[in-house]
Amino acid sequence: MSRQSISFTKPNDEWLKSQVDNREYSSKSELVNDLIRQARKQQVEINWIRAKIEKAENSGFTNDSKERILAQSKSLLND
Repeated sequence: MSRQSISFTKPNDEWLKSQVDNREYSSKSELVNDLIRQARKQQVEINWIRAKIEKAENSGFTNDSKERILAQSKSLLND
């Protein structure tokens, strides 16, 4: 594992210390690594949502009523 030196603002450092003091994490390093893992996971989810939105936008528009769209969606769930 590579070793880094980083600086935190006072409020962030106090928050990190409180998490370690409350025994949520054993060290600031463990907490920072967990925060990075969470951010990476969120980015994967954001990318997935973006891809779905882009696909939907590229699929075009419909003149179907909302009732027809809902019925089609429900029928897809029942397949």
